[in-house]
Amino acid sequence: MKFTKDHEWVSLDGDIATVGISKHAADALGDVVFVETPEVGKTVAKGASFAVVESVKAASDVYAPVSGEVVEANDALSTAPETVNAAPEGDGWFAKIKMSDASELDALMDQAAYDEFLKTL
Repeated sequence: MKFTKDHEWVSLDGDIATVGISKHAADALGDVVFVETPEVGKTVAKGASFAVVESVKAASDVYAPVSGEVVEANDALSTAPETVNAAPEGDGWFAKIKMSDASELDALMDQAAYDEFLKTL
């Protein structure tokens, strides 16, 4: 699993990146009440907003940690947004992206680096 400074995570299965928000982000948001996932077939660019998560505290954009095409969206979040709080780094994933440039992963942090990054906040 890799992480961004915006608190998204990526898990790889070949050239398919599963993307969600980190436990830290989910905890900071509080109770998630709405999730807007991207449409299947949408092309996303690394760093661009591709989803929205709303909690009782705030609405936040979710940024694509990699570029590519959305091949699957977690539609279950539309009826069970609380899954993001219950399992942010598991069943609470937002989308699966077929990566167009695997080298973009090189700029992401591994778990240890992300944990160190969190200490600076």
